Amino acid sequence: MNLYIFKYRLSIFFLAVSSFVFSQDVKFSGTVTDSLGRPLELANVIALNKFTNKLASYSITNNKGEYKINLTSQNTYSLKVSFVGYQSINYEIDIPEKSDDITKDFAMYDDKSILDEVTLTYEMPVTIKGDTIVYNADSFNTGTEKKLKDVLQNLPGIEINDLGQIEVEGKQVKKIMVEGKDFFDGDSKLAIENIPSDAIDKVEVLKNYSEINQLSGITNNEDDIAINIKLKEGKKEFWFGQVSAGGDLDKHYIVNPKLFFYSPEKSINIISNINNIGEISFDRRDYFKFTGGFRNLSSGSGTSLDLSTGSDDLGFTMLKDNKANEIISKFGAANFSYSPNEKWNMSGFFIFSDTDTELLEITTKNYVDGAKEFLETKSDQDNTLALAKFSSSYNPNINFQLDYDILVKLSDQKENSELLSSFADVENKIKTLSKDNPFSINQNLNTYLTLNEKNIFAGKFQYLLSEEVPFYNATFLGLGVDPSPNELPFSTIFPYDTNQEDYSVNQNKTIKTNKFEGKIDYYFLLNNKSHLNFTVGGIISEEKLNTNIFQILDDDSAYDFTEPEFNNDITYNFTDIFFGLHYKFVLGKFTFDPGLSVHNYNTKNKQFGTTKEDNETKFLPDFYVNYKFKASENLRFTYAMTTHYPSITKLAEAYVFNNYNSLFLGNRTIKNGLYQNYKLFYSSFSLFNFTNVSASINYSKKKDAIKNKVYFEEINRVSTPVNSPFEDESISGNARWQRTFGKYKVSLRGNFAWSNYYNLVNDDINESNEIRQDYTASVSTNFRKGPNFEVGYKWMKNDYDYGTSEGAYYTNKPFARMDVKFLKDFMFNVDYSYYNYSDGDNTLNTYSFLDADLTYQKTNSKWEFKLGLTNILDTESINQDSFNELFISTTEYFVQPRYAVFIVKYNL
Repeated sequence: MNLYIFKYRLSIFFLAVSSFVFSQDVKFSGTVTDSLGRPLELANVIALNKFTNKLASYSITNNKGEYKINLTSQNTYSLKVSFVGYQSINYEIDIPEKSDDITKDFAMYDDKSILDEVTLTYEMPVTIKGDTIVYNADSFNTGTEKKLKDVLQNLPGIEINDLGQIEVEGKQVKKIMVEGKDFFDGDSKLAIENIPSDAIDKVEVLKNYSEINQLSGITNNEDDIAINIKLKEGKKEFWFGQVSAGGDLDKHYIVNPKLFFYSPEKSINIISNINNIGEISFDRRDYFKFTGGFRNLSSGSGTSLDLSTGSDDLGFTMLKDNKANEIISKFGAANFSYSPNEKWNMSGFFIFSDTDTELLEITTKNYVDGAKEFLETKSDQDNTLALAKFSSSYNPNINFQLDYDILVKLSDQKENSELLSSFADVENKIKTLSKDNPFSINQNLNTYLTLNEKNIFAGKFQYLLSEEVPFYNATFLGLGVDPSPNELPFSTIFPYDTNQEDYSVNQNKTIKTNKFEGKIDYYFLLNNKSHLNFTVGGIISEEKLNTNIFQILDDDSAYDFTEPEFNNDITYNFTDIFFGLHYKFVLGKFTFDPGLSVHNYNTKNKQFGTTKEDNETKFLPDFYVNYKFKASENLRFTYAMTTHYPSITKLAEAYVFNNYNSLFLGNRTIKNGLYQNYKLFYSSFSLFNFTNVSASINYSKKKDAIKNKVYFEEINRVSTPVNSPFEDESISGNARWQRTFGKYKVSLRGNFAWSNYYNLVNDDINESNEIRQDYTASVSTNFRKGPNFEVGYKWMKNDYDYGTSEGAYYTNKPFARMDVKFLKDFMFNVDYSYYNYSDGDNTLNTYSFLDADLTYQKTNSKWEFKLGLTNILDTESINQDSFNELFISTTEYFVQPRYAVFIVKYNL
């Protein structure tokens, strides 16, 4: 090596080392005001290293105009102060080797030539434009990010909760867009798991989001938050994406192509994932909560109507942490948008999912009547799900908008289970089959008209058509002729043919629903601080339910239970016509919005040749008040009274066979419940010191609550709904605190829920209490060079007490995650969590999960190679406990064993 070059590199090395060893952090702070000394909130202060011309530090002023940045001694910096409508300030400062903290105030002067925006010579990591926070993704990326989820987790003020939902300032994000176009309108899960990180330029958080320009600032949208992803220039008007495939030498495989295209006129997203390594892109839980952007129009009016369709009441075993003994998943989805012109936009999506799941579990149930059941279950689930949506929006001018949506949902769901149920001296072997083919079409028509600056009309109309045909079978094996009542459930109720070896009980059910909702809002703007909102609307619903119970004999012939009490044929009509009035006004820092709605309800149910009809009028108040401390800090209180009407299944007075040990008998005489809900919510987000705080507390009281009156015989039960003479109460709350200290982010989170309610069991009244708590603390880093990690601890406790029995279960969970780039082109990720599950006195189970990935991608190469290791410690099972008004259960779930897959990915 040339001696000169060697000496030069050596000097640079020692210069860098000496700079690192002997330099110190210096706090540079002060205020930014206008020429009259008034503080300027949200002014930008950035410091550029004059030698490297790279961003060294930045700050955004708080409501007092204060800023604070950290600089390093023995460096020269160029400071730039900017604010919309003011002349930018350039200031140069040299920080000596030994320096005290420095205070410097800046006064800014009007710049008449700059009216709309400030052009910066260096892009700020975070900027605020009204209710929009814009994050420059590259300013927070460390180089190990692979998808949108990884990018979001780096950003201050944004969190991904345990359910995979995005939260901003404690509020759930309702919509994800890319370049202003909806990305599979509905759940954000598809977006965070599939949008590649290298395509993301900026993340825009849109607070107080409204899709209707005319209603922006008029309706209460504080809980409506959307995120818009801005793409990098090379990703616009070009196809981009990824194709990955891999497997192992045994049986595991994965194929996962993704393709995207965005232009001003159109967008196309295509995603698919076929694997048997446990990656579930879309499951039953996603299917039932996926609304496609449809909202219940009556939710804010004070009416709550339960519908039997779309309720996911088959009793399928749900996955715990998306883990099971075996999972085979096939998923495909496509999303498009197209704008023929500036006035008209069309969009839609199609989602298909086929998941085969094998579950093994061991459960202990302590029933409220004192019985105890040990249950071993092996289940095979096959869920085929499909959704399709088409939307059209016509907006010829700022005063008129017309929207139409149609959402179609189809599925084929089936679960076969083998159960071994043990209680007292009885041991039953049972086979069960649950299946359903639900179908629904939901249509939505919205129109908005602004007559003038004081008069705005909004019409919203929705029609739902759905049908479900659930079937349930339970076969009790090897009981023989004339079994005892303990061995054969409900033998005193069902007219069994008892001259059998096996006893197969079956039920067919059909539920058809037609529901129309509509409302028209008229907004009269009194001035720029107050308006009146008049609402008229209604719900017209008809549900039809048919059920029949029968026995399949040993010779495969059917023996129908023809008695009326085993065959439902009911039609239930529900009508709600309502009028509402709200007066919203601003008074200083307060915003008030009190309201009252008047409802006329009519219900009619026909069954057993008779008709029961009820008519009543209800006055339902609601109240909203918001106190705005400053732009990013507020305290909000809401109150609402709602009427709760039961579904048709609660009214059907013939038996319904819900489960192998559960019968349900409806009650047509029950009336609606009256619920009251109080909520207090606090939120604060400061970019001055990067602190995010949110807290909420919710209290609800239920009068005439619809509860089940239960009669037990050992573990077998018959439930009938009644209006409880006692008031059920619940309190829930959560709090979050997050602060960034340089490259370190500290997070604290806690959730608390208490419920007190009354159970009616065997004509006895039992008071039950449930307390759930979980608290999490974590520290994570965000270094551009060097390893990044997250370490944390989660503590959970569930207390159950239903009078005759009680239980408490604890989970202690330390966890750690690390990702590091090394040798320039290698990346290593590792994720570890440890669980200690106990009942306070005894440890019931301890288990750990350790996953790791080793990735190689040469700089600027489109090829990536990854070795993924899952469940390295070969953990066999995990635990969960639950509580309802009938029993406490604790369950051990068995999960997939250790496996390793090699995956090759090509970036398009």
